[in-house]
Amino acid sequence: MLFIFIVGITYLASLALLTPYLQTLMGYPVVTAGIVMGPRGLGTMACMFLVGRLVGRVDTRLLLMIGLLLTAWAMHDMTGWNPNVSQWTIAVTGFIQGAGLGFLFVPLTTVTFATLTAEQRADGTGLYNLSRNVGSSVGISVVSYLLTRNDQINHATIASHVTAFNHAFDNSTVRHALSPWTAGGRAALDQVIQTQASIISYIDDFKLMMILSLAAIPLVLLLRGAPAAEGDDHAMVME
Repeated sequence: MLFIFIVGITYLASLALLTPYLQTLMGYPVVTAGIVMGPRGLGTMACMFLVGRLVGRVDTRLLLMIGLLLTAWAMHDMTGWNPNVSQWTIAVTGFIQGAGLGFLFVPLTTVTFATLTAEQRADGTGLYNLSRNVGSSVGISVVSYLLTRNDQINHATIASHVTAFNHAFDNSTVRHALSPWTAGGRAALDQVIQTQASIISYIDDFKLMMILSLAAIPLVLLLRGAPAAEGDDHAMVME
């Protein structure tokens, strides 16, 4: 349940962030944003088919470890994004993150129900889905709050360096386009500052989700082989 809680945070919260990132900062229309995010679902689908064949043949702990590392890798790559990132990079990173979910979801479901009796599986399903949905809700709420809060903090920090004594304004081109002494220049300057503050805020959120993915790796150590009486030597249960 703790695993699926973290998965809910990292996967759906990143979706909630990526959509406004593409449409607001990068200026993508809705259709284009949907197309470049599509490979994420393809990665999940492909790896769920693959992992379905590997479960029972490969140690479940290894599959979970691969899933967490793929997710963390994708988040790490996203911390280096800016509005000039290519559509190909977005698609590949999304595919990797989707692949990570595929490696997590199937073995995690197997772990969850490995030792439950038939009478307990209905209740187990409810708790499992509840944990995932709560994780998604908490994750979306937290990253949205942090995005707004950090946006204001970063804007104030960057704006504190915009003074008449900043030598960047010695450049005639900068002074003409972003003059702090004219209304139009101040509006353009504020827009530049807001864009930079937003980029940093998104990076902070992506970094947080990367850390959460890495922090979940030690949970794999709590998994052990199921008792032989269960009839499945490859099933894993929580200690």
